[in-house]
Amino acid sequence: MKRLVLVGGGHAHLSVLTALAVRRPANVEITLITPSPQQNYSGMLPGWISGHYKLSACQIDLQPLVNAARGQLILESVVGMDATRHCVCLGDGRHVHYDWLSMDVGTETETSWLETLGTKLLPVKPLDLFFTRWPEQLTAAQKRGSLHLAVVGAGAAGVEIALAAQFALQRAGVQVQVDLIASESGVLKGHHRRVQERLLAYAGRAGMTIHFQRAVGTPEGVLLADGQPIAADLVIAATGARAPVWLQLSKLALDTDGYILVDKYHRSVSHPNVFAAGDVCARPNTGLSRSGVHAVHAGPVLADNLLAVLQSAPLRAYLPRPHSLYLLACGPRYAIASWGPWSAEGAWVWHWKDWIDRRFVRRFTAYKVD
Repeated sequence: MKRLVLVGGGHAHLSVLTALAVRRPANVEITLITPSPQQNYSGMLPGWISGHYKLSACQIDLQPLVNAARGQLILESVVGMDATRHCVCLGDGRHVHYDWLSMDVGTETETSWLETLGTKLLPVKPLDLFFTRWPEQLTAAQKRGSLHLAVVGAGAAGVEIALAAQFALQRAGVQVQVDLIASESGVLKGHHRRVQERLLAYAGRAGMTIHFQRAVGTPEGVLLADGQPIAADLVIAATGARAPVWLQLSKLALDTDGYILVDKYHRSVSHPNVFAAGDVCARPNTGLSRSGVHAVHAGPVLADNLLAVLQSAPLRAYLPRPHSLYLLACGPRYAIASWGPWSAEGAWVWHWKDWIDRRFVRRFTAYKVD
C-alpha cells in the first residue's frame, strides 16, 4: 500500500482529488491535510467583499471530494517537514509519513514592515482569516459612520480589494476614503500599459487616491517614503507573498526566496517523490507568476503526474501559456479584462468573470460519488 499525502486544499489539489476519484488507483492510501474543511475560492473574494455573493457561494466543501477519492481528511496545519525521512509534522504534534507527497499550501502575506499597525492591520492571506475579519470591520465602520482605509499593494489583488471595499462601504452608508499604496513601479505590474491605464482611469472616476511610493506602518496608519503620513482606521495588506517559514528546515531544494524548486513536471528538483503546485513552488526561467490562474491550469497536469508515478508511467510537462486571462473586478458589476496586449472593460466583462467563477466552484461543489 503506497501512501499519497496531499498537503493543502488549494486550487491544484481540487483537480487531483477529482482525478483520484475518477481513476481510483489500486493499493494507494490517500490523505489530504488542510486546516479548513472548505476552500475559500480566491477568485470570488472581490465579489464577496462587494456583496455580490454570499460566503457559501465562494466555498468548496472538501470532505465530499476526499470521500469520492476514498481518502481521509485531516484538519490540521503542517508546521514542519523532513523530506529525508518522508514525513510532515502537524500542528498537534503528529507526524504523517508518505511515499509520495504533493504540496499546494499557498503563501503568507509579507507584513513585517506593517506590524506596528497592530489591530489596524488586516492581511489578505490567510484567506480564511480575511473572510472572518472583513465582516467585522464592515459592521464596525457602519456603527462609526466613517472609515479611512488604506490598501497596501497594487497588484491584481490589491486593486480589486480596494475597489470592492470602497463599493461595499459606500453601499453600507459609510463615509469612506480609500488610499491605494502602490510602489514606484505603478499599478498592476506585469500587465499591459493599456490595462494599467484603464484601471487608473476607473479608480479616478471612483474617487480613489493612489500613491506611487512605498510605505511603512505606524500606529496611526502608514508613512509614505517621502515622509507624508496617512492616517487610517484600517490597513489591508495585499503586499508581496512569502513562503511558509517551515520550508526552510524541510531539506527540499528552495529558491532564494524560500519557495520549493520544481521542474517542468512540478516535481521537486531535489526529492523526486515530492511534487508542488500553486504559489508555494518556483520554476526558474519560466516567468511563472504566483497566481491562482496557474494553480488552476497546473492542477490537471499535477493530477496526471501523481497518478503516473503511482503506476510507474511517463510524466507530463506543464507548459504555461504565453498569456493568462485576468478579469479584474472593480466593485460594482463592472470589470476590466487583461490578456497580454488585449484589454476591455464593462459590465459584460464582470458577467463573463461571474460565469467563469461560478462554473469553477460548481464543478467541485456539485461533485458526487458514483
